[in-house]
Amino acid sequence: MVRRLFKRKKEEEKLVSSQRVERSQLDQVCGNDKDLSEALWHTMFYDPTKINMTLDEAAKKAAAFEKNGESRRARVWYHIAGGLALWKGNTSKVKQYFGKCEKLAPDMYYGMIVKIPEKAVGKAQEFYKKFISQS
Repeated sequence: MVRRLFKRKKEEEKLVSSQRVERSQLDQVCGNDKDLSEALWHTMFYDPTKINMTLDEAAKKAAAFEKNGESRRARVWYHIAGGLALWKGNTSKVKQYFGKCEKLAPDMYYGMIVKIPEKAVGKAQEFYKKFISQS
């Protein structure tokens, strides 16, 4: 049973880490704003079209894990929901879901996204329009 829990956690974290944006392309879009580039690099998905889950599904999973006291798993799913919100260009959802991430893991990189969600969404959208087909 313990083995299965760890396997599932690794699969969830793999989903987040395997889809990160390519760093040089993101730096190109963000220009001199290295802090924003760093925050987006940790939160965006390189190709969100390959994620077979909706924003609402990820948010529901996150809320269920949070309700059950599983904060680490809740943070992973809020991160996924926030990344999908960046893809969709939904500023209020970006702020909401990364705000939840920040509460669950305050020492991480979510604070920058929460402080300037409009700018973060703008740069993410610029990246996606330039490098990812949104068909």
